Amino acid sequence: MVAIQILIGAASLVCAFMALLSRRLLVSALWLAGTSALVALILYLLGAPEVAVIELSVGAGLVTILFVFAINIAGDEPISIHHLIPRPVSWGLIAISLILLGWFIIPRVFPAIPGPDVAPFAKVLWDQRSLDMLLQVAIIFSGVLGVLTLLGDRKPPQPNFPLEEK
Repeated sequence: MVAIQILIGAASLVCAFMALLSRRLLVSALWLAGTSALVALILYLLGAPEVAVIELSVGAGLVTILFVFAINIAGDEPISIHHLIPRPVSWGLIAISLILLGWFIIPRVFPAIPGPDVAPFAKVLWDQRSLDMLLQVAIIFSGVLGVLTLLGDRKPPQPNFPLEEK
């Protein structure tokens, strides 16, 4: 089971990396959808099916639809990359993130190695973060309503004065 989770995690990192390397916005949005779907699968395998469904519906569903809609309106031109953060700072932040990720994951995979004392994910999510979850559900519904409003049919405006025929 752990090997499957590691493979899915590696696949999600590959999808995220490909989203960064892609020169086309539409292709990048699709790679991000794949990343989100794989993260949802990991969350499901970790025992959080509710969060996995939310991640799948929002990350791989709603956000991807919004990206594709916006890209189709704005146009899918190749992007030029301008580095806002210097490369050494970027690599340093990536290294710190990987160290922290390993610090939290390695004790779960290898129980003999001591690690931080962390509460079970479901307990933290539903007992301590329940308000956040309710807010996320409200944001999902707001996003869906916003997309439906944007994509809905609108009547052309009617003039307030009668048109003269010649």
